Amino acid sequence: MSYPWHLYLMAAIYIFAGIMHFIKPKVYLRIMPQYLPNHKALVFWSGVAEIILGIGLCFSATKNFSIWGIIAMLIIFFVVHFYMLSNEKAAVGVPKWILILRIPLQFALIYWASRYLLL
Repeated sequence: MSYPWHLYLMAAIYIFAGIMHFIKPKVYLRIMPQYLPNHKALVFWSGVAEIILGIGLCFSATKNFSIWGIIAMLIIFFVVHFYMLSNEKAAVGVPKWILILRIPLQFALIYWASRYLLL
C-alpha cells in the first residue's frame, strides 16, 4: 500500500533522530533526568526504538504498532522536556522560550502520528 509522502517524512524524522542517539550520545546523556537509572542504556534503547518505529511506519503490517509506539514514546519524552525546563544545566543553553514551545510541539507530534491510524 502506498502512503502519503508526509508519513514517510515522519518515518525519516524518527529514523534520523534515532541515529543521532549513536552519533551524538553526549547530547542525550546531558538531558537525562538524574532520577532515571542507567542513562547510557536509556539513550541507546530510545535510539533503537526511534529507528525501529520509524522503519515500521513504512510497512502496512507494522504501521499501527509503530504509531502507538511513537505516541507512547512521545508521552514518555515529556519527562525529559520538563526536566530540561526545571534544570538549567540540563537545558544546555537552549533558551527557556524554546523549551516551553517544545511542550505544545510534543502534543502536535502526538496528533500528527495519530492521524495515520485511520489510513
